[in-house]
Amino acid sequence: MASGHMGMILRVNLTEGEFTTDPLPKRWKKEFIGGDGFGAKILFEEVPARIDPLSEKNKLIIATGPITGTLWPMSGRTVFISKSPLTGIWGESHVGGFLGPELKYAGYDVLVIEGMSEKPVYISIDDSDLQIKDARQLWGLTTDRLTSAIKKAHNDPDIQVAAIGPAGERLVRYASVLVNHARAAGRTGMGAVLGSKKVKAIAIRGHGAVEVHDHAAFVDLAKEAHTRVRSNPQAREMGKYGTWILTAVKQEIGELPTYNHQTGVFDGWEKLSGDYIRPKYTVRDRACFGCSLGCKKLNYVREGPFAGTLEEGPEYEGLMAFGSSLGVDDYATALRANQICNRYGLDIISAGASIGFAIESFVKGAITAKDTGGLTLQWGDREQIIKLLQMIADRDGFGDLLAEGSKRAAETIGRGTNKYAIHVKGMEVSGQDGRTHRSIALGHATGARGADHLRSLVVVDQLGYKDVAARRWGADKLPEIIDPYNEKYKANAVFESENAYCIRDTLIVCWYSVSWPPIFWMEDFAKMLPLATGETYLGQVRNLTTIAERQVTLKRLFNAREGITRKDDRLPDRFTKEPMPDGPGKGQIVNLDPMLDDYYTLRGWDVETGLPTDETIRRLSLEWTRAHS
Repeated sequence: MASGHMGMILRVNLTEGEFTTDPLPKRWKKEFIGGDGFGAKILFEEVPARIDPLSEKNKLIIATGPITGTLWPMSGRTVFISKSPLTGIWGESHVGGFLGPELKYAGYDVLVIEGMSEKPVYISIDDSDLQIKDARQLWGLTTDRLTSAIKKAHNDPDIQVAAIGPAGERLVRYASVLVNHARAAGRTGMGAVLGSKKVKAIAIRGHGAVEVHDHAAFVDLAKEAHTRVRSNPQAREMGKYGTWILTAVKQEIGELPTYNHQTGVFDGWEKLSGDYIRPKYTVRDRACFGCSLGCKKLNYVREGPFAGTLEEGPEYEGLMAFGSSLGVDDYATALRANQICNRYGLDIISAGASIGFAIESFVKGAITAKDTGGLTLQWGDREQIIKLLQMIADRDGFGDLLAEGSKRAAETIGRGTNKYAIHVKGMEVSGQDGRTHRSIALGHATGARGADHLRSLVVVDQLGYKDVAARRWGADKLPEIIDPYNEKYKANAVFESENAYCIRDTLIVCWYSVSWPPIFWMEDFAKMLPLATGETYLGQVRNLTTIAERQVTLKRLFNAREGITRKDDRLPDRFTKEPMPDGPGKGQIVNLDPMLDDYYTLRGWDVETGLPTDETIRRLSLEWTRAHS
């Protein structure tokens, strides 16, 4: 199509054992751009409401964007989209590496996996050579062994492999998909969807190229963009330490989740910080496709009970999930836990949070050794934590219950344990705390997939970026909008950030190029997109904003079919009723409802129900959704 897109949707029907292709509708470029937008359109139209996410009727969509596989910085990401087995609502998970570009080079913008195989298989895509291969001999392998086996079988080290581990096979509800073993599409259980369909892996190899509309101008702009990344101070720090730089920041502002989000400060934080980890453990820097930043780190444990552990990661969320949140001040434990999650295919955040739920329930006396199969659970018990994690991956004993996620586990146990399950709409809360960060409280509450920290994260109210805040929202809003404990105007910040991040996720580019302070923002996308796609419509920020609003509202309509309304946009009582006990935010709680009122008003959703109004549905050209509700 010479427009950034390849112009083709590839479908594999596992029930029938066949591949088909559909031309990519040209109007989709203007209406949805790519990535998340394409996935939302397909999932809403083709997956019926109220179906079991682990049933044959569910579909899994792997989507790219118009600049995936081009010279634009950090353009190697891919999105996995499906109805989530963990939450029963909208599910999506993004992953870096090289998978997305390879799918584009093979000639496809989107891969749709539908139906269900009777036996284990893996999907092989090599340009137009499309095969469903027998995977019975591969079933049971960890992702590292599986990836090596597929690369060897194809005699091609450059083939890109998206794999599930034993956790996905056993339908752990937060099972992940691992790309080449070390990059995870972690959240919402995409690995369980593949496991339910008996798909062990997807192997992709392409030999084509992505053509953009104005090659010369696009290349010049991309070169300038790479220079901006390399010269950005925050990017340079990220290149050195990865997201470990966040540990010290979170500790300083009192937002480092500790003991299952009971507090926001952790005595052992320094051993989970970049200054401590890099010289002691890091052996190599790594980067995804087209990245000038290189935030991924290969790390090695030289001594102690986990000596010999060599693994990429964990990032900040892993340090939180298996460090401060569980009372562990040992990086080697977090790295070993990360390795188990990578090899067995588990979402780090949900796995750590489910263990945190279990430990707090035990410590507070709500469960006993009779419930845990004889295990005595305590904060900071490294060996017991690693054992529990393995039990979850194996669905062994008490681990079988935790494999359902903290919400379902609490519903099964009862006895008041629901107050220790820190989740929103069934997805466990990530490494933030709304008591010291009001905008993330709103983002967690309203996120389409649950407690989401990546679709609308704002940090002006954490780090006080006064200049940025004044430019975006006006100096008159400055005092309140940068106050981390003030609910006023936080909806404005979340609304605009969510729109920008939505366009980011349609392109698709890395989160770290569109964070705070942003390297790229809507104005930059508007300048670049016409050069890539030839669509002059995409060269206006107001049009990109409309596209973003359309996609955010479409996801809301998808969840509305599953019964989601304002009543579900709630936070755990821990954040709204239990004052922060320590640190800079001591005594703070979240007053959520005023922020919800403001947010719904900005979105054009009914304030009473939280549902899009008829006027908004018409304005965003979403009338077609009524035929699929």
